Amino acid sequence: MKTVIIHGQSHKGSTYHTARLLADKLGGEVTEFFLPRDFGEFCTGCTRCFEVGEEKCPHFAKLSPITKAIDAADVIILASPVYVFHATGAMKAFLDHYGWRWMVHSPEESMFTKQGVCISTAAGMGTGSANKDMADSLFFWGVARIYKLGFGVAATDWQGISDKKRKTIEKAAERTAQKIKSRHGRVKPTLKTRAVFFAMHLMQRKGFNPRDVKHWQEKGWTGNVRPWKS
Repeated sequence: MKTVIIHGQSHKGSTYHTARLLADKLGGEVTEFFLPRDFGEFCTGCTRCFEVGEEKCPHFAKLSPITKAIDAADVIILASPVYVFHATGAMKAFLDHYGWRWMVHSPEESMFTKQGVCISTAAGMGTGSANKDMADSLFFWGVARIYKLGFGVAATDWQGISDKKRKTIEKAAERTAQKIKSRHGRVKPTLKTRAVFFAMHLMQRKGFNPRDVKHWQEKGWTGNVRPWKS
């Protein structure tokens, strides 16, 4: 099993340790990226990715290693501490670069057989909204199964977390790891994902963006072909 972790910060705090805990329980190969250290560009809104192709993005070269790692992974972990009730700005800036991959545009076929996890921690509240920030992108990428782990740790670093809270985190990570491993190799999209894909399928049969229409037609998705096994 291959896992990629995108850390929404460059320091190794409670969110980092929670993500690593889950990855270690999953086993296999783990690739990590830290934002903004490994990618810190802001989307310029040039729309080249939609109209011409993602390779025309001014940040394509910097983003490409992360994209390749995501595509090669079985499990995608997006991990962000809570900043003012949301994911970090670095995580948001990163996810902004993948609008072209949403189902409404040109989704990547392999996403529909992957699993994703959103992880957030906070000294207090806000993990729900931070996880939603990240889960929205995973869902509209087409990721088949998405899990959310959010913890209010009542601390500002990993060392300050109580033993009781650490045990809670470890148990949750273990449960999630078991679910992921049990579905590995045979994961299928949820009914909600299939419904959204079908709506996009109907839209792309008429289309409004030539690049997207071409992508869907080449995949056979405007017909009866689907990016997952029935």
